[in-house]
Amino acid sequence: MGNLLIYLKVHETENGDIIAMCDQALIDKVLEEGKIMLDIKRYAEFYKGTLINGEEFQKGSRKVISANIVGREAIDAAIENMLIDEGHVKTVAGIPYAHAYRV
Repeated sequence: MGNLLIYLKVHETENGDIIAMCDQALIDKVLEEGKIMLDIKRYAEFYKGTLINGEEFQKGSRKVISANIVGREAIDAAIENMLIDEGHVKTVAGIPYAHAYRV
């Protein structure tokens, strides 16, 4: 992992946590490719939490029910901490992203 920063925000619910992670460089972007659109700019507050580097992210013992992750640094940190696996990752406009849910 590099030294680029990631926004991390934990949305706590009574059923568990929703984790939102986005590379800082992407926070004001709209990513489009074909029928897929990720409007990070419009929903920036969903992702804007604490700025961390990838090494600082630790899933820990959280009960995570959903993860929304955008950007190479964020994806790498999430995979390294077993929040998602490689099979969850897709790309839009060349940028990796993942949405994972546990039921």
